[in-house]
Amino acid sequence: MLRFAPSPTGDMHIGDLRIALFNYIVARQRNEDFIVRIEDTDKEQNIEGKDQEILDLLSLFGIEYTQVIYQSQNVRFHAAMALQLLHEKKAFSCFCSSAWIDNKKQEALNANKDYSYDDACRNLPAELVIDNTNPFTVRIIRPDKDIIIQDKIQGKMSFTPDAVDSFIIMNQDKTPTYNFASGVDDMLSDISLIIRDDKHRNNTPRQEHVRRSLAYDKTIEYAHIPTLSDADSLSVKSLLEEGYLPEAILNYLVSIGNDTPKEIFTMNEAMEFFTLEKISKDLIEFNIETLQYINKEHLKKLDPKELSRYVGFADEEIGNLAYLYLEEVSTTKELKSKIAPIFTERVIPKELNAEVKIVVECIKQAPYFDEFSAFQNYIVENTNLEEKSLSQVLRLLLSNAEDGPDLNKIYKYLKNYLGEIVK
Repeated sequence: MLRFAPSPTGDMHIGDLRIALFNYIVARQRNEDFIVRIEDTDKEQNIEGKDQEILDLLSLFGIEYTQVIYQSQNVRFHAAMALQLLHEKKAFSCFCSSAWIDNKKQEALNANKDYSYDDACRNLPAELVIDNTNPFTVRIIRPDKDIIIQDKIQGKMSFTPDAVDSFIIMNQDKTPTYNFASGVDDMLSDISLIIRDDKHRNNTPRQEHVRRSLAYDKTIEYAHIPTLSDADSLSVKSLLEEGYLPEAILNYLVSIGNDTPKEIFTMNEAMEFFTLEKISKDLIEFNIETLQYINKEHLKKLDPKELSRYVGFADEEIGNLAYLYLEEVSTTKELKSKIAPIFTERVIPKELNAEVKIVVECIKQAPYFDEFSAFQNYIVENTNLEEKSLSQVLRLLLSNAEDGPDLNKIYKYLKNYLGEIVK
């Protein structure tokens, strides 16, 4: 079983979606279940409705899950297992104050050393623990040897006992810490492979240590994906609002830092060739220009009627008209900004007022012309306007813009709308 474990504390970012996507693809390839675990134990940071928003976005991108688990539902298991570790002398109560810990961290910083807890409370006599009424946390005893992780992307990763540390597993308010809850929950869900961003690398040995301390002997595989730069500042919602297609975003996320057999592909095609082992180990830079190109290519593949829906219509002719503007734009938002003005009121420059009135009246009296050349010839014959002036007026009337695709091509798809746009 594989999992995606987001926190409902803010918008889903593009890096989060990338991790969810990779987990989903690999789960499908391995014929294993894929679950979503909402990590909601930090009640003060949770934002109402963000959990459902995350699930809705996953559905929009075609990422299917078999179960949704809320981490807060497992707190009784977290407490029980912390108690088990205390009974087995694998954890201890820590009465050190936050101020004392902060002071020790500052001392380590001043000495240019990595901080690790000095186990001051580890060997307190039982009577001092029982009689102590001060607030306390629960710390797990650090491992006695290095923790080795064989990663599918990063290779062998080794972590010393001090790097793992005697870290806190239960806070003073008796809520579980992130690494303890995650380590326990992956065990409870029987997770087989954890695909996560490499920025969480240092969490891995701690979660692994939790499970080993609980005598969980199943080997969980790991794949730490190189971090996508700027991913935490770019929300999935913002990309969708800018007019990027879900399939284009997925295409981009699979292709960056990866060896793919083709440039433009679908989710189903990615299922066939995607492998974790081909992903680059290096930091990957998010490139909006590349995403724009991929998005444009996916827009070109849409059926005309489907494309028209992105600009507010359900008409094959408008879809074909939209294709003409794909040379100039790369998102549906930009495309709509080209199509929408065609059906809005024209703002006529003063110097063209007279010519526009003449041409408008001529068009209203004109018969239907299938070809633009015949339409244009009729206007010329009945207005006596110079070709340069007429061309400028017709472009304004047909497209409501000073430039753009060839008028002959525009007319082909707007001829049935002339009565609506020329008033």
